[in-house]
Amino acid sequence: MASDISFEDLKKENVDLENIPIDEVFQQLKCTKEGLSSEEGEKRLQIFGPNKLEEITESKLLKFLGFMWNPLSWVMESAAIMAIVLANGGGKPPDWQDFTGIMVLLIINSTISFIEENNAGNAAAALMAGLAPKTKVLRDGKWSEQEAEILVPGDVISIKLGDIVPADARLLEGDPLKIDQSALTGESLPVTRNPGDEVFSGSTCKQGEIEAVVIATGVHTFFGKAAHLVDSTNNVGHFQKACPVLSIMSVSDIDTTLTDVVLTSIGNFCICSIAVGMLIEIIVMYPIQHRAYRDGIDNLLVLLIGGIPIAMPTVLSVTMAIGSHRLSQQGAITKRMTAIEEMAGMDVLCSDKTGTLTLNKLTVDKSLIEVFPTDMDKDSVVLYAARASRVENQDAIDASIVNMLSDPKEAREGITEVHFLPFNPVDKRTAITYIDKNGNWHRSSKGAPEQIIELCELKGETLKRAHKTIDEYAERGLRSLAVGFQTVSEKTKESAGEPWVFLGLLPLFDPPRHDSAETIRRALDLGVNVKMITGDQLAIGKETGRRLGMGTNMYPSSSLLGQCKDVAIASMSIDELIEKADGFAGVFPEHKYEIVKRLQDRNHICGMTGDGVNDAPALKKADIGIAVADATDAARSASDIVLTEPGLSVIVSAVLTSRAIFQRMKNYTIYAVSITIRIVFGFMLVALIWKFDFSPFMVLIIAVLNDGTIMTISKDRVKPSPVPDSWKLNEIFATGVVLGTYMAIMTAVFFYLIHETNFFSDIFGVHSIADSEEQLNSALYLQVSIISQALIFVTRSRSWSFVERPGVMLLGAFIAAQLVG
Repeated sequence: MASDISFEDLKKENVDLENIPIDEVFQQLKCTKEGLSSEEGEKRLQIFGPNKLEEITESKLLKFLGFMWNPLSWVMESAAIMAIVLANGGGKPPDWQDFTGIMVLLIINSTISFIEENNAGNAAAALMAGLAPKTKVLRDGKWSEQEAEILVPGDVISIKLGDIVPADARLLEGDPLKIDQSALTGESLPVTRNPGDEVFSGSTCKQGEIEAVVIATGVHTFFGKAAHLVDSTNNVGHFQKACPVLSIMSVSDIDTTLTDVVLTSIGNFCICSIAVGMLIEIIVMYPIQHRAYRDGIDNLLVLLIGGIPIAMPTVLSVTMAIGSHRLSQQGAITKRMTAIEEMAGMDVLCSDKTGTLTLNKLTVDKSLIEVFPTDMDKDSVVLYAARASRVENQDAIDASIVNMLSDPKEAREGITEVHFLPFNPVDKRTAITYIDKNGNWHRSSKGAPEQIIELCELKGETLKRAHKTIDEYAERGLRSLAVGFQTVSEKTKESAGEPWVFLGLLPLFDPPRHDSAETIRRALDLGVNVKMITGDQLAIGKETGRRLGMGTNMYPSSSLLGQCKDVAIASMSIDELIEKADGFAGVFPEHKYEIVKRLQDRNHICGMTGDGVNDAPALKKADIGIAVADATDAARSASDIVLTEPGLSVIVSAVLTSRAIFQRMKNYTIYAVSITIRIVFGFMLVALIWKFDFSPFMVLIIAVLNDGTIMTISKDRVKPSPVPDSWKLNEIFATGVVLGTYMAIMTAVFFYLIHETNFFSDIFGVHSIADSEEQLNSALYLQVSIISQALIFVTRSRSWSFVERPGVMLLGAFIAAQLVG
């Protein structure tokens, strides 16, 4: 009984609302065809929750503090504590100036990182808010347009041509609907749904208008369950596997990213370098040289403050935030900024076909039209097919035929329509009876080939030719549409008319987007292998691949389960098959997910594009999930990048932009490692060999000026890599150590020359500063500061630094730093 069923039972899906009679649906949902009241809607909203995907919100304060919680910040925070706790004695007060300077530097860096990342997040949020779906709902006996998220089970909604179904629902009385479920299943053609049938959230109405009663909303819909599969995906960054030490680091994002690995690795390297330098100083300064306690602490602070690249998280965040802004100008909204650098290393792009590589819009391939009468051309066949099509309230096939005309009005031009026979599942054809401008009556019909062949009573060679053409279309993944024509001599719509004439066969195809072939070609040139992953038939997938130039080495989804009988691939492992295939057809969401997972297991950086609910789990699992324009909410929610322009051409721009951004970040990391080595070992040599105590506060000034200069690298002029790029940490460390060691030795040589010799006095005629500690401090400061800032021009170049012109901002910042310093 309905009275025994509670809303909690409905919420837990203990009632089969999908299959029970429609009258029982109203009983179970305790509602009527007049809809709900606003008050009842509010009550049910509290029980069932809003009709949208669940979102996890992050505390702004915790996000801000997260930028101060990493190994690099820990070292600086330790230095700040050391400055006021340990830096006492020797008749000097605690080192408040260094403590204040360090804390200000930390806060500034964290604030910049927070603001830039927050702005990027707000841009994505604004995009999602602007795409919030609406629906027409019957509340309090009146129809009104409302946000789809207020819908609850029991609501009565209106679905018409072009609407996206806002929730799972059962259709009420009315004419059948044509529903496009490609976003859920990947099928190209719409399906027919009759009164009493269920329609799913996220599908699109292509023909008709009808009312429906909502039976499931939010996470309880088919759409929502797919999203739950997405949420259950715990995505681990590609490079995390190579760096177990990452577990010690807490970051602002839940997912571990490439940046986190690099920060951790370089942070650990810098910390180890500083630890070695400090240990040597402690051993030499106190037991051997018997230096004063406060002097030793000051020297240790120099290594701590100067050796840590504290600006690195900020520089990387700002660089990616600026890159995110540039991508948004190109038509791509970045939801997760670190996906930009993942994209720089992407070497495999898995793409859905329907609506992504193709238009999800049937068309006729005019070059393949087969004309049967000798006195007729292809344009005439198309015209007769267009006459047998609706010009208003069209289905996908009608629209594809009429759009072949130079002007859709030609379909009725010069004729008077007498009667139109709409498509039905029994006749499987449409037909029009019309009067031409001479007053003669005719009929034109289009539909399933077998029906038109039977109508025209084809025999002999003509019948063989028709079947051969149909088979050739099928082999290429093309659907066949036949066209027939007859004269109606009796001039009545009931008349059987003269014998039908078979005019021809038209191939129907979901065409590639105009830019897809070029996009794929450019992607291949950039070293990105493109694979088609589609829910459509294998023949259709191969034909699309052939037209796009991406290869036809495609297999059915059964091959992923080891069930394919193809001898050519019987000896290959599934992993090897996935790597070598150009694509797979007939796949379900779990197949797409598995393909991406296996590619990642083979150490590929995998991108995934898609637009439908069926793409969402794979989008979430991929290193870079890309939701194309007009994607469903589930696809957008699962993705890292949302395209606002149709097609995939923006992806090529995004890859190039990502590689340019990545190059800037790599340039900086080499710089950061070099500076750590030169500061730690340069000042260690000066402190131990000449027992010279450099001021910690002056090192802090060097750090501030260096950070200010290096921030502009985010807009530097660079050449993106022509192939997928990645963090080669061993190469970065080796380059940094060589450059840093060279500069540390040069610092020691410079100090030797000004402290122990008259080199500068003899050569340049300047007075000696060997006896002035203040002037020695100043000279050493200038040498370290200028050379450190100039180093960026070396690390940013792939060849000679004076050959590659730097960006205006970087050059300006360097000059400004010299003037200030």
